[in-house]
Amino acid sequence: MKKKFVFSALLLLIFFGVSKAQLTVHKLVHVGYVYQKQSFAEVGGRLLFLQNDDVIYRLDVAGLMGSANGKFAIMPKVQGDILFNFERNVDLYHSIYFLAGAEATTKYIAPKAGVTLFGLIDLTGGYAFSIDKEGINGKELKGVNFNFTINLPLVMLHDLLK
Repeated sequence: MKKKFVFSALLLLIFFGVSKAQLTVHKLVHVGYVYQKQSFAEVGGRLLFLQNDDVIYRLDVAGLMGSANGKFAIMPKVQGDILFNFERNVDLYHSIYFLAGAEATTKYIAPKAGVTLFGLIDLTGGYAFSIDKEGINGKELKGVNFNFTINLPLVMLHDLLK
């Protein structure tokens, strides 16, 4: 319970701190695949903050769902990313952003790096450090991780459903 409160308070403080910086905020829904010693499906919401398109900040909250040691499991996840691309006046190259960030669950913390295409398709990897030796269903989640995510802007979804 204490960990959930700390994650929630940290996310709230970051959100209010960034919102005063006069940034444009876009809402996204994302789905993806996470490999962290087990395969997990990821579903969540994401906020994208930008002032210009050279540096973009993202915060998200998601749920990881999968099977660990033969039992179904769900884990909450909080993530923060910085996307950057400093190419100027080159539209095609500006579609690829480099990504650096970190994700935290109740079982592990993982710094990560990767690339994203137009901010819509992410491919990242990192290394997870276990914060709970019991892990999930008796399996400790530490080591190399891999993420593939598709981000869907709510504006686009709204227009498609009209």
